[in-house]
Amino acid sequence: MAKDKKQPRPKAITPKGFRDYFGSEVAARNAMLEKIAAVYHRYGFDALETSAVETVEALGKFLPDVDRPNEGVFAWEEDSDWLALRYDLTAPLARVFAQHRNDLPTPYRRYAMGPVWRNEKPGPGRFRQFYQCDADTVGSGNVAADAEICAMLADTLEAVGIERGDYVVRVNNRKVLNGVLEVAGLSGDDKETERGIVLRAIDKLDRLGVEGVRALLGEGRKDESGDVTKGAGLSDASIQRIMQFVSANEIIRQQLATEVADNLKSDPTRALTAQMIRKSRDTELDEWGFTENDRKGLNRVTLEYLQTVVEESEIGLQGVQELETIAKLLYAQGYGADRIVIDPSVVRGLGYYTGPVYEAELTFEIKDEKGRPRQFGSVAGGGRYDDLVKRFTGQEVPATGVSIGVDRLLAALTAKGRVDAAQAGPVVVTVMDKDRMADYQAMVAELRNAGIRAEVYLGNPKNFGNQMKYADKRNSPIAVIEGGDEKERGVVQLKDLILGAQIAENATLEEWQERTNQYEILRDDLVEKVREILESQAK
Repeated sequence: MAKDKKQPRPKAITPKGFRDYFGSEVAARNAMLEKIAAVYHRYGFDALETSAVETVEALGKFLPDVDRPNEGVFAWEEDSDWLALRYDLTAPLARVFAQHRNDLPTPYRRYAMGPVWRNEKPGPGRFRQFYQCDADTVGSGNVAADAEICAMLADTLEAVGIERGDYVVRVNNRKVLNGVLEVAGLSGDDKETERGIVLRAIDKLDRLGVEGVRALLGEGRKDESGDVTKGAGLSDASIQRIMQFVSANEIIRQQLATEVADNLKSDPTRALTAQMIRKSRDTELDEWGFTENDRKGLNRVTLEYLQTVVEESEIGLQGVQELETIAKLLYAQGYGADRIVIDPSVVRGLGYYTGPVYEAELTFEIKDEKGRPRQFGSVAGGGRYDDLVKRFTGQEVPATGVSIGVDRLLAALTAKGRVDAAQAGPVVVTVMDKDRMADYQAMVAELRNAGIRAEVYLGNPKNFGNQMKYADKRNSPIAVIEGGDEKERGVVQLKDLILGAQIAENATLEEWQERTNQYEILRDDLVEKVREILESQAK
């Protein structure tokens, strides 16, 4: 009789594109999300937690542009319906508002935090499961709602530990681009293909540069590998119109440089030259001597330039007016152009949005994997999308919102040294006599009831050295020791493990050698002394 084939053991590996999060990582993320939630709550937004699973029908156009319903999302068929793990937190909001609109206030202001899943090819730093943190206002077409989101985004970044000057919120408007496309002769249903190519080309501005975008607006572009990307085939006049929008920042900078340089002639105390301004980034304006009035001038000159670019386009002029209103509302609340700035270069996702768009960029430098300096870049983005609920109700419902990349923002805080790499562990009560477990559990109960994180060592107590190794691995601040002799005398030993590690590291210094990290105290003083040591460590 043939033997049954032995089943191979499962491999202990994380599925491709996924990762595990351990104690300190989870604690750091939760602490950051609590700070974000506090800001959102202060602004009057309510929490919403939706199901991780939605029908593919409900996800609708929020899915990637693919032919099969299980492409781009993790989907399965059940009772003739397709279900999928949520792709983002926006599509569930559309379904919730449409389903409960008679019971919800309008406008409805909600924030949501949680994991989303995308069935896409993973890569370095690109996972199939990741956290998002969204805030949206549904049911208001007033651009004051957009201005509020921008202000809240700035407050959120500062609340979690990104200092003013290390970030900037950039604001643009899809309607301005629509006006540019109209002036360039790309309005109408028969120009939909060309508009799509133009939007994708502008979206690649950061990667391809101005000339790369120009090539895609024309006949096409050949990359370094020799592959050719077909262009929109626009006329020279149309390309020039669009490039006025694409190159807006550089043109505006030159205009402002000339204006400020002229003003310097009457104020020689300000060491600022037109050349310096042209070379500097917006985030370096303080370094070059820009005053707040100059920053207001930056927004003013930007709006004036955009008004000339859209010419007589009604939709384009409406977009410029909305940006001007947003700027005025923000200034009235104390948000200057050092924190929130009108910036035509914000183009990511313009095909999705219907009005104002915004992006939070971190401007400080970090080192990449090869030790080269680079700016951290974008950690949040959003805008107005007024077709949110229309798929469900047939009625247009205006909405605006922002999404923060939680993992990316947490990485930024880590790079800034605002996240503790090692989470403080619990006080460990060691076991000197396994028959006296009740005594040790009583100690732990006292500590826990006093709000102190604590645990009893539950491994094999035979080797005391292993208990101390365990405490080190747990990053424990204090070890509690009570043997038979201590029990008879009514005392316990407390070992300050943090101080002990510092003494060991500085063993050659006389001042450290004279310090002790172990104390004998009365058993009744356990909670008081542990709290005292923890407070000392915190300082």
